Amino acid sequence: MGVTIRVPTPLRKLTEGRAKLDLPAATVGELIEALEADYPSLSERLRDEDGALRHFLNVYVNDEDVRYLQGLETTLSDGDEVSLVPAVAGGCSPMSHAERSMGMHRSAHGRRTCRRPLDRPAELWYTHRTFR
Repeated sequence: MGVTIRVPTPLRKLTEGRAKLDLPAATVGELIEALEADYPSLSERLRDEDGALRHFLNVYVNDEDVRYLQGLETTLSDGDEVSLVPAVAGGCSPMSHAERSMGMHRSAHGRRTCRRPLDRPAELWYTHRTFR
């Protein structure tokens, strides 16, 4: 049987378009080595120059993050499911409670914008203000 690896969409071009792979391995480290042997172009995406997992790559065994288990030494059993999840960057900082209570929201471009709440008179509130 082996271990099932779920490959995220950004890495599928390196696994010939496959979303799931089945490989035999006793530990996460062995699984990474088997992946690198079968798909050499994955190597630079999985490990850094020192051989450690890249910081932006999260590896889960049955929905448990291996960083909180034994890392690359985490043992695997037949039927386990390993998910490779690259971190997603970007976005905006969360809005504070004060900003939300003022009626602010995010525009399509990520800017904090503010529109006059309907329960406040226009003379007390600007019709539209943009905060950066």
